[in-house]
Amino acid sequence: MKQYHLSTPIRPEDVKDITIGDIVYLDGLLVTGRDDVHQRVVKQGKPSPVDLEGGAIFHAGPIMKPIGTKTDADGNEVTQYQVISIGPTTSMRMNAYEAEYIEKTGVRLIVGKGGMGDKTVEGCKKGMALHTVFPGGCAVLAAKCVEEVSGVEWLDLGMPEAMWVMKVKNFGPLIVSIDTKGGNLFENNKKIFNERKGPIVERISKEVDFLD
Repeated sequence: MKQYHLSTPIRPEDVKDITIGDIVYLDGLLVTGRDDVHQRVVKQGKPSPVDLEGGAIFHAGPIMKPIGTKTDADGNEVTQYQVISIGPTTSMRMNAYEAEYIEKTGVRLIVGKGGMGDKTVEGCKKGMALHTVFPGGCAVLAAKCVEEVSGVEWLDLGMPEAMWVMKVKNFGPLIVSIDTKGGNLFENNKKIFNERKGPIVERISKEVDFLD
């Protein structure tokens, strides 16, 4: 297991040697995007309003607090936000769309919870992308890694589903679950667990009188 620090925009050469089980920390821009964002880009064919080439997305539905307003470059008054909590969403919910999402957007780093399937594995291989896991139950800790909420897109989807653009520092630890070579940490672990489970269940069954 090795430890890496990545900064956006992330290049293919930055991730090619990273393997499953390694730990990653992220600096730069991190954009939330889960079910509705993936469906808009992949199923509805809408272009992403945020440039994700070499970027990072977070399968998450954050809790945001308005903290005032500011005037943007065009002279418009926009609301400023603070992240209160931002825990990962189960990534498997996006598995049907993730490969196409990687291809359409050029995203290089995906952050979520739990594993993803074969389709995403192929998408990561083709697109030179990583899927990583942020520890569950640490939503407040994740929020502390956000230095600034730079903006928000597709807020019409609602707070949890919108694309929140955040500047993060030392965001992690992120455990690499899918690498660019086709490795899948969760599937590997399932095989190991099942191999170990058989003899244990057989031994326990001899000692316990199960009801039919």
